[in-house]
Amino acid sequence: MNRSFKIDRKFVPLLATVGLFTIGYILGAIKYPGMARPQTFFNLFIDNAFLLIAATGLTLVIISGGIDLSVGAVIALTSVVAADLMENVGLSSLVVMPLMLLMGAAFGALMGGIIHYFKVQPFIVTLAGMFFARGMAFFVSLDAITITDPIYRSLSLARIHLIGKAFVSVHVIVAFVVLAVFMYLAHLTRFGRTVYAMGGNEQSARLMGLNVGRTKVMVYTLGGFCSALAGLVFSNNLLSGHGLYANGLEMEAIAAVIIGGTLLTGGVGYVFGTMFGVLVNGLIQVLIIFNGELSSWWTRIVIGLLTLVFILVQSTFTSWQRRQAGIRPTRKRSDAVATTSDGAVVPDTPTS
Repeated sequence: MNRSFKIDRKFVPLLATVGLFTIGYILGAIKYPGMARPQTFFNLFIDNAFLLIAATGLTLVIISGGIDLSVGAVIALTSVVAADLMENVGLSSLVVMPLMLLMGAAFGALMGGIIHYFKVQPFIVTLAGMFFARGMAFFVSLDAITITDPIYRSLSLARIHLIGKAFVSVHVIVAFVVLAVFMYLAHLTRFGRTVYAMGGNEQSARLMGLNVGRTKVMVYTLGGFCSALAGLVFSNNLLSGHGLYANGLEMEAIAAVIIGGTLLTGGVGYVFGTMFGVLVNGLIQVLIIFNGELSSWWTRIVIGLLTLVFILVQSTFTSWQRRQAGIRPTRKRSDAVATTSDGAVVPDTPTS
């Protein structure tokens, strides 16, 4: 019996991103032999571990139908507060790190609560959160604070050896743990199913008896937690904290989520795809470095173009799916009535 191999259409955006990264890396390795070294590949994860963590938390937020513009500001706030507590207050990093994670989770929960209970658009609330977090970072310190805590420095220098002389940092392990936990939450729990239902149609999710309010607050809480964790990884990389760190990183995280196959309108997406969205971002930076002639701003240009292309492709793909399913827009009430010459309303009668 002949059976034709058929790919489920819902995996097409994810496969497109995986294919884009694979082809790009192979072509780069052919043109630049240095890219064929295992360490170059692992450096993609080392250099972008903090972005992967932040984008992973943001993925659930976008799938739920929301947005979070405070990611970069929370990373900066976390870095400078952690540095201040360790260097100026004298607290141990073992105390500071859990405090920063609690701070990020509380900040996300506050934004989620305002969005749900006061019915304010996520864009407005998280924009205000971005300004508040960035301002608080400079309130704590106007200058960069160098971190000398011995435990923090040892974590920064720790290496896990893999193939030959290739290695990864502890930050990569943390990023993969976060990715695995969020994949489990998104695809194997009732919480994850509620997140997808909210993103598809929040009103329908309510009618199904799902706890939309609690889930929405929880989504932003997890997003804030990931932003704070990304802030700790970022500051551990640089061994310092400053209010200017991660400026505009929220845009890179959103772009990585979209390139990873998640719809900006919510309801569709995969946490695993976000990893490849981050890798595409890192690959472009590596190609520019190996080229040696292009400005680093080309990274932003290419990522911007890719994000636009993926949004257009996703929009076209979604419209095509709706047509295939026979879904038609619902008529507005004003189109369902007619009037006589004297202005009287005549009810619309169904046609056979």
